[in-house]
Amino acid sequence: MRLLFVAGGAPATIFALAPLATSARNAGHQVFMASTEEMAPYIAGVGLPAVSATPLTIRHFITTDRSGAPVEIPKDPVEEMLFTGRWFGRMAAASLDPLLELAQHWRPDIVVGGTMSYAAPLLAAHLKIPFVRQAWDATEATGIDPGANEELRPELAAVGLDRLPEPDLFVDICPPSLRPPGAGPAQMMRWVPGNRQALLEPWMYTRGERRRVCVTSGSRVARDQNFDFLRGLVESVAPLGVEVVVAAPPAVADALRPELGGIRAGWIPLDVLIHTCDLVVHHAGGVTGLTAMNAGVPQVLIPKGANFVAPSQRVSDFGAAVTLLAGEDGPDQVAAACREILSDGRYAERACALSREIATLPPPTDVVDALVALVP
Repeated sequence: MRLLFVAGGAPATIFALAPLATSARNAGHQVFMASTEEMAPYIAGVGLPAVSATPLTIRHFITTDRSGAPVEIPKDPVEEMLFTGRWFGRMAAASLDPLLELAQHWRPDIVVGGTMSYAAPLLAAHLKIPFVRQAWDATEATGIDPGANEELRPELAAVGLDRLPEPDLFVDICPPSLRPPGAGPAQMMRWVPGNRQALLEPWMYTRGERRRVCVTSGSRVARDQNFDFLRGLVESVAPLGVEVVVAAPPAVADALRPELGGIRAGWIPLDVLIHTCDLVVHHAGGVTGLTAMNAGVPQVLIPKGANFVAPSQRVSDFGAAVTLLAGEDGPDQVAAACREILSDGRYAERACALSREIATLPPPTDVVDALVALVP
C-alpha cells in the first residue's frame, strides 16, 4: 500500500509524523513524506523519502498573502488563531497542485496529514481516497480551522465542499487526561519521539553533579527569530546554580555560547537528553512538551502563540508544569517558576504520572493496522 504523509513547514511537524510513517514503512508499505522544500533535509534526516510540495518557505506564508501583499500577525488571541488557519491555508493552496502532479505518477492509497496540513484533506478529496488526520501534539485546532476554511474557499469549491472534510480517522497523541473538554472520538496512539539524531557525547546521556535544566525555543529559532526570547530564558535560569543545556540549531548555539558562558548548547537529540533533565523551560512547543511528558520531566511553559495557551494550562492544571502567560513571563517570574518546580517534588510526580499514561496507549505499529483497514 502507498501512504503519503503531509507535514507542515517546520521540523517539529515532521518529527511528530515520523514514528507512524516509519512504522508503516517498516511494515512493508511504500511511504513518502511531503513538506516545503527547505524541510527536505529534516525528512531525509528521520529516514523517510522526501517530496517537495512547494519551494516557498513557512515564513513566506506567514508574512505574505496570495497577492504578494505583506500581512501582520494580529494581537487579539482569537484573530491570531484565525490568522494561523489562513496562512496554513495558503501553504495548502500552494502545495495542492504539486501533490496532484505527484499523484499522477505515484498515487497514494491513503493521505495522512498533520493537525494543520490542510493540503492532505484537499488531495484526498480530489483522489477520492481515505484521509487520516494525525495530531502533531496536544494542541487542538478548533480555533484555527475556521481561518483555513475561509482561506481555502476556491480550493474547497473545486471539489464541491464549503468546508474542510472530517477525516476518516483521527489519530490523537495527546495523553487522555489532557484532552480538551468535549474532544471527539479518536484512535489513540502512544507518543514516540521522532526527532533528528546526532552523534552523542557522554554528557548528553549522563547526569552531572548539579541539577540539569534544558532550555529551548524549538527548531525554528534563528538569529532573527525568537533569539532574544531564548537568550532571555537562559539568562533567567543560569543564576539558579543549575547546569543549563540549550537545545538549539547550530547557528543559534554558536551565537549564544560567547554571550552566555558556562552553558552547553547545540543540536542535541532531545529524546536522549531529556532523561537526564530535572526541568525543561520552553516556548510551549507541542513536540518539546510531549517529549518532556513522555520522559516524566516537569516543565515551565511560556506559550508563544494563542493556540498554545489552553493546552499549556491543562498541563499546569494537571500539576506537571507552571505556565507563564504574556505579562507574567519576565526574568524574575521565570526564575521563580523554576525554583518552585525544582523545590517541590510533586511536579515531578505528576509528570511521571503523565509518562505512565502515555506508555499505556497503542504504539504506532498497532495504528498502522487501523490505517490499512480504511482501504477496501
